[in-house]
Amino acid sequence: MAGKNKNKALKAPSRIAADNRKARHLFHIEDEFEAGLVLQGTEVKSLRNGEANIRESYAEEKNGELWLVNAHIPEFSHGNRFNHEPRRPRKLLMHRREVSRLAGAVQRQGYTLVPLQVYFNDRGRAKVMIGLGKGKNVRDKREDVKQRDWARQKSRLMKEMG
Repeated sequence: MAGKNKNKALKAPSRIAADNRKARHLFHIEDEFEAGLVLQGTEVKSLRNGEANIRESYAEEKNGELWLVNAHIPEFSHGNRFNHEPRRPRKLLMHRREVSRLAGAVQRQGYTLVPLQVYFNDRGRAKVMIGLGKGKNVRDKREDVKQRDWARQKSRLMKEMG
């Protein structure tokens, strides 16, 4: 995995708040990046409850900054008048060089920035794992299913044989 931590392996997230399991089915993820997430207080509390949904969200570049668009973090139940808007765009924190590289890939080569996970790291900070991917067509999806079935069948046969 490349990105921000090229020399060190990415650590496993300590507490996953939201997971986009369908992203790897719909996209060829070629690279993964970790980005910080700018949140309001009630958003953090909702995330800690595990109520977020990032299935339909994506990241885009505006004025040299990355934004997470269409991620749904529901209002906190005890948030009264200080609650947040559930689908507001949220700023992502990355190095400027990474942002410009990702924006160039999206513009020139037709890639998409797909959020894969929202999690809290070991220091308690909210992070987003973003994948740089190209959309799959129907044939690619069928091929993935075939490969997965064959691997499952092969492991079954190996187990039976010895």
